[in-house]
Amino acid sequence: MTVTSDVHQTIRQLREEVCRLHAELTRYQLVVWTAGNVSARVPGADAMVIKPSGVGYDDLTPENMVVTDLAGRVLEGDLAPSSDTAAQAYVYRHLPHVGGVVHTHSTYATAWAARAEPIPCVLTMMADEFGGDIPVGPFALIGDDSIGRGIVDTLRGSPSPAVLMQNHGVFAIGADARAAVKAAVMCEDVARTTHIARQLGDPRALTPEQVERLHDRYQSAYGQ
Repeated sequence: MTVTSDVHQTIRQLREEVCRLHAELTRYQLVVWTAGNVSARVPGADAMVIKPSGVGYDDLTPENMVVTDLAGRVLEGDLAPSSDTAAQAYVYRHLPHVGGVVHTHSTYATAWAARAEPIPCVLTMMADEFGGDIPVGPFALIGDDSIGRGIVDTLRGSPSPAVLMQNHGVFAIGADARAAVKAAVMCEDVARTTHIARQLGDPRALTPEQVERLHDRYQSAYGQ
């Protein structure tokens, strides 16, 4: 792959951003020890920046982020990339609108994944952010692109930026890495609230019409 000076500059910036965003995973208690990761697509190149495998969050630096191509081959970096590299590369190859992918084992959302049960859309915040239920993807083993296939098959055509991979955890996508982190944070928050609501009784689901109106407003009119 030919890398121009502009792409080199973009990669330097993404190394810094991806490293910094990993601190958000620990800040919101979405990961423990070395589990989980953030990656970002490199605009203008068939490449991505991702966390190195098995490195503690306190030891992450922009310099030890790993750059791979979209087949998972290392282009830059002295460390092995995350074990989720093949899966996330598959997502980038097949969902061109995705610029960032995040993986967590956050407690409440992963509990729903262990039940192989979608998180039902019972909150306006869910309708806003996810456009309906948060779906469950199939069980898949780690190490190749099987998880990526499950992510793509589940989220293609879905408004949700997050999927609960069965018996595994959360994968969230976004237009960039920051948006993917936001989706992962929001996924855990609504998973927790919905779980608590179930302890009190049967949560009342929003109607499809309510979900559509809330999602359209949030995506087109909310914020600056």
